Amino acid sequence: MLEDRTTAAPPATAWPAAYPQGYAVVDVETTGLARDDRIISAAVYRLDARGEVEDHWYTLVNPQRDPGPVWIHGLTSDVLRDAPLFPDVAEEFAARLDGRVLVAHNAVFDWQMIAREYARAQREAPVRQRLCTIALSKALDLPLPNHKLESLAAHFGVVQRRAHHALDDARVLAEAFRPSLLAAAAGDVRLPLLECRPLTEWSDRPAPRIGQQAGYGSHRPTSWRPSRKRPACPHPNPGRYEAGKRLKQGMRVAFSGDTSVERDLLEDRAVEAGLHVATSLSRLTSLLVTNDPDSGTSKVVKARQFGTPVVDEAAFGQLLADVEPADG
Repeated sequence: MLEDRTTAAPPATAWPAAYPQGYAVVDVETTGLARDDRIISAAVYRLDARGEVEDHWYTLVNPQRDPGPVWIHGLTSDVLRDAPLFPDVAEEFAARLDGRVLVAHNAVFDWQMIAREYARAQREAPVRQRLCTIALSKALDLPLPNHKLESLAAHFGVVQRRAHHALDDARVLAEAFRPSLLAAAAGDVRLPLLECRPLTEWSDRPAPRIGQQAGYGSHRPTSWRPSRKRPACPHPNPGRYEAGKRLKQGMRVAFSGDTSVERDLLEDRAVEAGLHVATSLSRLTSLLVTNDPDSGTSKVVKARQFGTPVVDEAAFGQLLADVEPADG
C-alpha cells in the first residue's frame, strides 16, 4: 500500500529552507534520442514546495518529420499531423516551467530535448535547475532492482496506466516524487540539483522526410540512435594540459554535462582547432571540459581519480582561440 511506504511530512518549521519552492515534473516523448530528434508530446505537472500537485498540462507537438519509434510511444504521423508546432506551444510550456525546478526521470535527456527545441525556436527555456529522480533515488538509497520509472513507481505503490505516454509518465513521476521529496526532507538529504544552461547557439542537420528515417519500418530495430563518426585526429597526443599554458594540437579533450553552446558545435570547434575529441575519459585524456565539476558523472569521477585537468566552458572557449600547433 502507498501509505505504508511514504514518509510523513516534516512539520512546517522543520521543512528545509534550502529546498526549492516549486517543481515542474516533466516528461517528453520524442522521435528518437539524437541531437536532431524532436519532441512529439510533452506533459508538465506543477508541484508546490512539498510536492503537492497544483495543476497539469499536456500537448502533442507536430515534429514535421517521421515520428520515430511508433511502437514505443504510439504517436503516428496521422495523429500528429494537426498538432501544433513547438513554437506554437513554447510560451505555454515556458509558463509551466518558469521559476521551478525541472524534475524528470533521467532529467539530462528531457532537459536537452527541451533546450534544443527552444534554441530552434530562437527562444530560451526559463529553467535554471533540474533534479533527476534517478539521482534522488540513489541519494535516498531506495531498494530498487533497477532505475526504471516502473521500478520507482512500484516501490511507492503508484500504478502506471499508459507507459511511454507523456501525461501518464509525468503523473506517475509526480506521485513517486512527492514521497521521495518528503523522505529527503525528513532525513535531511541534500537534493541533487544541477544547473541548466540554455543553448545559446544551434546548428541543425536536415531532418529525414516522413517515412524516410533510417531503420524504421515494419520491424523494431535494436537501435535507432544515429552515430556521428569523426575523422581520426592527425596529431599525436602531446600529453596533459597545464594550467596557464596553451592547448596544443593533438590533445585529447572530453566533455561532460550541459553546455551553453550546443555540444556538437563545441566539439566541431575543438576538432577544427586540431584537438582530439574523446567520448570517454582515460589516463590519456588531456583535459575535461565541464560546467559542473562537482557532479557525480562518470567522467568527472574519473577525472578526479586520474588527476585530469578540468576547465569550464568559458575557459575552454578562450583556450580554443589560441591553440599551439603540433610539433613537426
